[in-house]
Amino acid sequence: MADMKVQDKDLIFALDIGTRSVVGVVGRPVGDRLKVLDVEMAEHGKRAMMDGQIDDIRQVGSLARTVTQRLAGRLGVCLERVCVAAAGRALRTQRGSFTLELPEEQSIDAEQISRLEAGAVSAAEEALQADGDNRRQMFLVGYTVAQYRLDNYPMANLQYHTGRKVEADVVATFLPGEVVESLYAAMHNAGLQVASMTLEPIAAMNAAIPAELRLLNLAMVDIGAGTTDIALCRDGSVVGYTMATVAGDEVTEAIMRSFLVDFKTAEQIKRSIGESQELIRCRNILGQEERIAVAEVVQAIQEPMDRMADAIAKQILEVNGAAPSAVFLAGGGSKLTGLREKVAVQLEMDEKRVAIAGNNFALSVFSESLELERPEFATPLGIAISAGLGLLNDSYVVTLNGQTAKLFRNGVLTLRDILLMNGYSYADMVGKTGKSLTITLDGKRLVFRGEPAVPAILRVNDEEATLSAVVHAGDHIHFVPATHGQAASRTLAEVLGPDFYGKVLVNNAQVPMDAPLSQGDVILTLRQTPPAPVVTPPAPPVETILARAPIQSTARTAVPAQAAPAQQAPRSRELHFFLNGEPLVLPRKDDGSPYYLMDLLEYSGIDFEHLDRAVRLEVNGVERGFQHTLKEQDSVIISLS
Repeated sequence: MADMKVQDKDLIFALDIGTRSVVGVVGRPVGDRLKVLDVEMAEHGKRAMMDGQIDDIRQVGSLARTVTQRLAGRLGVCLERVCVAAAGRALRTQRGSFTLELPEEQSIDAEQISRLEAGAVSAAEEALQADGDNRRQMFLVGYTVAQYRLDNYPMANLQYHTGRKVEADVVATFLPGEVVESLYAAMHNAGLQVASMTLEPIAAMNAAIPAELRLLNLAMVDIGAGTTDIALCRDGSVVGYTMATVAGDEVTEAIMRSFLVDFKTAEQIKRSIGESQELIRCRNILGQEERIAVAEVVQAIQEPMDRMADAIAKQILEVNGAAPSAVFLAGGGSKLTGLREKVAVQLEMDEKRVAIAGNNFALSVFSESLELERPEFATPLGIAISAGLGLLNDSYVVTLNGQTAKLFRNGVLTLRDILLMNGYSYADMVGKTGKSLTITLDGKRLVFRGEPAVPAILRVNDEEATLSAVVHAGDHIHFVPATHGQAASRTLAEVLGPDFYGKVLVNNAQVPMDAPLSQGDVILTLRQTPPAPVVTPPAPPVETILARAPIQSTARTAVPAQAAPAQQAPRSRELHFFLNGEPLVLPRKDDGSPYYLMDLLEYSGIDFEHLDRAVRLEVNGVERGFQHTLKEQDSVIISLS
């Protein structure tokens, strides 16, 4: 290892962690294509993956290390940084809606639309979590807006339109946190650092369907061993993901049942179907030598192939709404004889519009010695292409609180997108005002407001930033989630005041005066006049009696001790500011600490519990953060932008 070269920045190492095998690809960008230097594949010795999800982290890590060492030995390079993809079969899709009520009719700007969509995405995640007993960390992969509405009227685009009520319905796609974390753990076990991560269906699409073709409505179907991943594109973007639970193992198991062979033998038989031989030699589980006609095998697998084609077509139609312009089949299962034609029949498409992936690989990747145009190479090549050619935002590194951020989406990413993708919620970004306490006192409704949230701290490269700011390669993000405000609380004594005297009932029952009140409590009081205190005049002190005698010599010096300093003006106990153009006088704090900008929020008149727009914060004409220290006579602006 001592004489091995260090993996330079441009050397791309990709691993495809599959249900049946691990495939490694090493390449280097050359112009607008990736030159593949070497490929290595190794199969799992025993079951370490369940439908594409890592089950045995140590075993997967060990096999990944084996593939890495073989490639490193042949290339003479110490491979340390790896590009990987998460299984698309673990994706969860959910609809969500969100509404913003604006205080008055106004033009809708990009920041309001951004907040609207973020709220809808958070609502989708909440709905996804609703059925489970325990909340799971979810990573946002992407979302599409299904519908905007402006004052209840459907709209395709809200920006620059004028209205008061805006709504958004989104379809959001999430990846469970354990899928991402197990993949990172397996790579760490293999001694590798994850340099980038994408999704398997996106990776396969980047290999099989170049970006210039995505203006068309196309489907990419990656048929693996456990499940089938599906991605759809149109108008230049990937617009949907789904999966079918029927895949290559269904066919293998049908062969096992029909010919009484073990799983490994059935896999070998399945791979031999497309070869020219008419008879396949094998040994069954009884130890008997068999010669099986290829025609018999083809007949035995028709039923699972029909189910696979039907499941693929149903999922495409459900997500896409109609048959796409063309379908690309990738993965080892795509080579099954007759499957392409069955998919075309189920989608009611011309057979010529359903193709086996591989013909377009040469547009993005090439090799001087390796044959790459194989459909099972779609995902490993796609992972390498994505990272090497910068086709995905996750092919560069952005750090979030000192750790590499997990990024999935195509296109421009904002800070809001990155926070959502890394498990933060909308509430973490904006915070929630503490719950109000509402009670009824002698028939009068009283509302005590909860404390305002402590706003989030969001900085990019050590400078304050907004949620809508665009993130660039190499940016360092520092984020401290907002702290929710404390709920309002009052005791009976605090509500009635220190001067109250009489009888009190809370919900028709007597309670102690120090009892905390609850939401909706009804208080009835019977105020009474307290009895006059009995005052017994004290006996005059001896000094008073003696004072009746004239003492002329001391009369001239009977000056109060504090008379001399009284000539100087005492230090003012008040501080003077200007808030939104009006004078604001506040008492000095008992501990002598200064006032901060956030201290003036409660005097602004803004209802922070129902914010519908961004808040503008300025001190002496300069935009400041909530923690800015104020000085006397400062001019402060706190208003809705």
